[in-house]
Amino acid sequence: MIKEEDVIKKVKDIGALINSDYRGKNPVLIGVLKGAFVFLADLLRELEIPHELDFLAISSYSGKTSRGIVKISADLSINIEDRDVILVEDIVDTGCTLHYILENLKTRQPRSLAVCALLNKKENRRTEIPLTYVGFTIPSVFVVGYGLDYENQYRNLRYIGVYDG
Repeated sequence: MIKEEDVIKKVKDIGALINSDYRGKNPVLIGVLKGAFVFLADLLRELEIPHELDFLAISSYSGKTSRGIVKISADLSINIEDRDVILVEDIVDTGCTLHYILENLKTRQPRSLAVCALLNKKENRRTEIPLTYVGFTIPSVFVVGYGLDYENQYRNLRYIGVYDG
């Protein structure tokens, strides 16, 4: 669906935007595990600004189906109060999980809170989510690769492909 070279170019473009938008600041980038780790690792290599890094581990999927229940299995280790925060996601689908995460992070009183998503499935959205940085808008198909998985497989692919099962 998305070739490796297109992913690399898009990550560079997003990194340049973040460098420009956060010049003179020291944002905290929060990766949502496990899917966002590959995107986040490559994105960090494009950043020229000072930044800190932390992770949240969230689960709401089983196989190809969302269970509708969001669970935080590992929380932040950095205090984000009065900090600029960029939440880095692999994919935004229905928006329900991301809405839950954003509401949770807002209670911690960050100075600002932006969302950076590699993939956006707009047609599946059930709740409106403000996305600051978006790599690609894709149709409603199940995708794997570049950190995204099916039952913990295919994360290692350097491109993003459609999983037909």
